[in-house]
Formats: sequence, structure tokens, C-alpha cells
Amino acid sequence: MPPHRLPPPSTPPVPLADLLARTDLGLRQIAGPREGVAIHWVHTSEMADPVPYLLGGEMLLTAGMHLAEVTRGTGEESAAALDAYLDGYAARTVAAGAAALGFGIAPVHDTVPRTLVAACDRHGLPLVEVPAGTPFTAVESAVWQAVTQARHRELTRLSEAQRALAAAAARPDPASAVLRALARHVHGWTALFAPDGTEGGSAGPRPTASVRAAAGRLAQVVGAGGPSSATDTVPGSSLSAYALTGRARGSRALALVVAADPHDPPAHTIAGVAAVLLSLITGPPADPAPAAAGRAAALVRLLLGARPAEVAPLLGSPLWTVVHAERRRDTRESAASLAAALGTPLVAPGSGSGPATAPEAHPGTGPTAAAAPGTGPEAKAAAVTAPALRALVPADQEITAHPGWTLGVSEPVPVAELPAADRHAASALRRARAGRAALVRHRAPGPHSITSLVAPTEAQQHAQALLAPLAGSPALLSTLHNWLSLHGSWDRTATALDIHRNTVRQRITRIAGLLDTDLDDPDVRMELWFALRSLDRGAAPA
Repeated sequence: MPPHRLPPPSTPPVPLADLLARTDLGLRQIAGPREGVAIHWVHTSEMADPVPYLLGGEMLLTAGMHLAEVTRGTGEESAAALDAYLDGYAARTVAAGAAALGFGIAPVHDTVPRTLVAACDRHGLPLVEVPAGTPFTAVESAVWQAVTQARHRELTRLSEAQRALAAAAARPDPASAVLRALARHVHGWTALFAPDGTEGGSAGPRPTASVRAAAGRLAQVVGAGGPSSATDTVPGSSLSAYALTGRARGSRALALVVAADPHDPPAHTIAGVAAVLLSLITGPPADPAPAAAGRAAALVRLLLGARPAEVAPLLGSPLWTVVHAERRRDTRESAASLAAALGTPLVAPGSGSGPATAPEAHPGTGPTAAAAPGTGPEAKAAAVTAPALRALVPADQEITAHPGWTLGVSEPVPVAELPAADRHAASALRRARAGRAALVRHRAPGPHSITSLVAPTEAQQHAQALLAPLAGSPALLSTLHNWLSLHGSWDRTATALDIHRNTVRQRITRIAGLLDTDLDDPDVRMELWFALRSLDRGAAPA
């Protein structure tokens, strides 16, 4: 087994059945289970033991070149050796967590070896025949496109749920309205529980008595000063409980419990948003009534068309800090717990662009050495991981690292400059991710910096002219910005953008060609950095 198995990525998987249904690929499953097989990414290898390079959840593609050494003999001895080899190969692949094995027909084999079919059936490994006319890159491209489309649907659902929950919180009897909206958007049952485990209101299809009893016990776990969230699994449903943290210090907590489909990860994110709203609704006000009333008035005026600068005086603080937060893989801490730690109710799920990708093949290791259509640098511009949430924190509120989260923090700014601060917080989060730091703060240049010597309008005009060859490629602009900010480090830039280091090299080489310049020259790097910062202080790069 691989020494460091990672959990599945947060992006939605692709059902193997969806790939089999695509007539343009011509894939055919010939062994192994056929139900519930989910593909997270694709990896190609002709190694006899690809296990050290698998993360789990892959469709492993091979043309069977590694069988040549085993089949050089003749007669029964060669057949027995091949049987033993393929049985071990299938067993190791399953142990490594691979979701399926794809075997390419031609140029090495005319058919899938029958012993491989039998081995995959024995070990429960789905085996897919890839016809001669389907390159492996086409399979990888199909998986990437399906993941991107599923992620888009997921983000659309999260956005719609957030709007519905916010609207419900503004209605009469807001707690009941939020429960009903939450039940609709997680397609399940939602309930509020008192600290002693008694139900205090619910919405959605009512589950069985045993599920309600389990929900009450889970609510007591989080309500008695334990973890801020907890989960349990019951037949046909997954239970999640959230302590509602908007309560008086030292008191026991109300709890929100959600019963939803265990195979619906977005439901957990939507429930986290509802938990934040219900914390504010059900608990005593954490800030003075005038401040809460001012924020409500500001929201109403914004919805009716006022500009942010016009409602700034109603928010109670002249300066605000933007925080971008990303939940680390090793934690299940809820967004509600982070919102409570930051001390602000102004929290929203982050809106990002796309899924993380599987590690790319090393150069020269099989059919995926060349980028597939739809999987090159341009298509993978969306691979930057989105923040789990964004928050607005009053400038006088101290922001410190929070266990289980990676934070990017802007400098305090007035309301009119919040869009720029949002970009600065996003950049700080990327640097934190690249440097594996718990918290990184954005630092603006001082009043005596070199950039202060040039008028902002002139600086932006120069930047737009200098970077014009990259204007149509957000992927290249983002890569250049991160690469320069991380001092030209290939590995740290790859980590920040969640792409392979070879992709970073390819993009930087392409940038150098488009700009017709030498990116190894420190003067060139400095000028490009000033140009990018000028665009950052003005409009977001196109």
C-alpha cells in the first residue's frame, strides 16, 4: 500500500456508469462490480507495481506493456507465472484504493487477457476495456470534463441554498423558516434539539423513531460542551449535529441535527451555513442591539440598490478585514466553529472555480505524457481550490490561527476597498497553502515604496500594455502572479495552484514566449511584479 494515502478530494466524483454510457469512448466493463463505482481521477502507468504512485479513487490505465517480461517463457510454466502475476497485480491495485482498471487494446495486446478478467472478478476490481480507437488522453479528458460540470452544479446548488437560507432568516419565525429551507436544500430532515436531547422543532420528511433517538443522542454530545460538530451513520442516512454557538458563555448549547443522504457532501456545507444563521437567531445577541439593527438596515439598503460605500456607516466599524479560510484535510471542524472563533456573523461560503486534479503523469510514462484536449493549462485554470468560507471581521477584532483551518487575511480597509481586500486575502490564502502555514497576512507597501512614485492610473495603463499578451488567459496571469510572489519556486507554486509542477514550468515557459522576455532576469521579474500589483490595486485581472 502507498505510504501516505490521502482522503478523496472534495470535488464530486464521476460514476463509472457515466463513462461507460459515452458512445464516443466505446468503453466496455468486462469484470468486477458494476454498482456504486466512483472515479475521482485518472492515472496511467506501465509499471509492474504502480501502487506507490496511487492516491486512491483512480481509474488506473495500462496497455499491458509490463506483461511482456512475464510472458517471455513458453508453455504451462509461462501461463502459471502470468496467472500469479496478474492475481497479485489486481490484489495490489485494490489494496491501494484504485476505483477501476482500464486495459487498452493495441498496440501490445489484441484482447484483454482472460487471466486478468478472472483476477479482477476475484478481487472485486472493475475492469474496463479501452478500445484501440480511444486514446487514454480521451478518457482522462472525459473524467475532467465530468468533474468540472459536476462541480459547477454543486457550486450553483450551494449559492442557491445560501440565498434561500438568508431569505428565510429574514422572515417571521426565522428559526422555523431556516429549518424548512435547509430541509429542502439537503433533501432530508432537520431539527433543533435542546441540551437534554429533546426535539424543539423540525422540518422535512420525518424519519423513524430510531433515527430520531440517534439524533437526540448526537445533539447531547455537541450540546454538552463537547466538539462543535459530530456525525453518525444510521441505515440509509447520515446524521450531522452542530452546536449553535450564539449562546451565553458557559451555558449548554442548542444543537442543529441534519439527516441527509450519506453520499451528498454538499449537504454538510449547506448545513454549516444554516448553523451559523441559527446560532445568531437562537442565541442572545453577541453584540449590542444597535449594531445588529445597523447591519440589518445595511443589508436592506444593499438589496434595494444602495452602493457599499453608502451603507458603510451603518455597519458600526470604519475598517474591516477580509478572511479567506480553507478547511484542512485532517479536520471536520465546522464553519460555525470558525465563525465563532473569528467573532463575526458576517460569514459566507467561498465561491470557487473548480476541482482539484489528480497528479499528472511524469514525462514519458505512458500515453498521458502529452496533455489531453481539455486537460491542458487553459482547461485546468479552474483547479485552484476555493476557500471554504469568507468572512468580514471588524478591524479591532484580533485574528489568530484556528486549528483545522488555513487562513489568508487582508489588511484592514474601508468598505469601499473590500473588493481589493478580498483579492488580497485570496492571495494570502494561496501563500499559506503553498508554505503550509496556518495563517498568512497580506501586507500592503508602505507610503515610501517605489509604487508610490507612479500615479495609480498611469501604473495601471502601463501594466495593461505590458501584460496585454496574457489578457485572455486568467490561468497564465494567475500562474505568473503566484510564481513571482513565491520567488520562482516551482513546487510551492504548484501547491498554491493545486497543479503539477510540470504544468507550472510549461505555463511559465509559455508566458516568457508570449511576453518575449527573459523571466530569469531580476529586472524583468520586478517590472512584471509591479505591473501585476498595479492591476491588483485596480480592477481584478481579466
